[in-house]
Amino acid sequence: MKNIKWSSVYLFIVFILLYVPIVYLIYYSFNAAGTMNQFDGFTLEHYRALAEDTRLLMIALDTLRVALLSSLVATMIGTFGAIGIYYSRKRRTQGLLMSLNNVLLVSPDVIIGASFLLLFTIVGFRLGFYSVLFSHIAFSIPIVVLMVLPRLEGMNANMITAARDLGANQWQVLKEIILPSISSGILAGFFMAFTYSIDDFAVTFFVTGNGFATLSVEIYSRARQGVSLEINALSTILFLVAMAIVTGYYFIQQQQRTKKKTAPMDPMNHEKGGIL
Repeated sequence: MKNIKWSSVYLFIVFILLYVPIVYLIYYSFNAAGTMNQFDGFTLEHYRALAEDTRLLMIALDTLRVALLSSLVATMIGTFGAIGIYYSRKRRTQGLLMSLNNVLLVSPDVIIGASFLLLFTIVGFRLGFYSVLFSHIAFSIPIVVLMVLPRLEGMNANMITAARDLGANQWQVLKEIILPSISSGILAGFFMAFTYSIDDFAVTFFVTGNGFATLSVEIYSRARQGVSLEINALSTILFLVAMAIVTGYYFIQQQQRTKKKTAPMDPMNHEKGGIL
């Protein structure tokens, strides 16, 4: 009993509770019975039905379109926002900006969604694709800022000083020193924004209009009419896509870490003078 690491046991239990329902969902997506009560045999019928469901496939494409566009825009705005916060001259200003950023992170999605709905209603903005896109950009920016700031704090400031001493202008410093140094944080922010956008329900539910929906809203609407194993099939595919994204991000991180470890050992490496 003394050799048991209770932290490992606790972590194992948490992972079991998280992944057992997902495995259960995937398992019954192949159920020939058409229900989640009893497994009567293996079938791909629900995946074929999903492939023939034109409406659901179009909604899936719209969801990916919103997620990609919102995460790209939010990553650009959030990255430059994080740089602006980091280089704020006054500590009080920096603290205020970080507090405003964190308030958006901890605010309930229902409040954010209702606020956007009220804003769009007041200005007369039509609800639909663009209202969802703008909302997703807005709530993704604080996530990107939170991912990028730690990389800025861990950056080697001596490289920036050396670059400026060698005559580099602000754009060269940003392009050749700052952005490459925080690239892992930018990538993490993009993936987090992409995941949050696909996953979001509460905010999207408020700002979506007639004729446009995302997967989360559509699945919610269909689930209220009765559980269909077509939803299980769709959820299985989304889970596999998410696993592929996480795996790809992990390998990218590993490659970046390997490059950082081997770079000082390369006698031809002149990273500090790369801006000339």
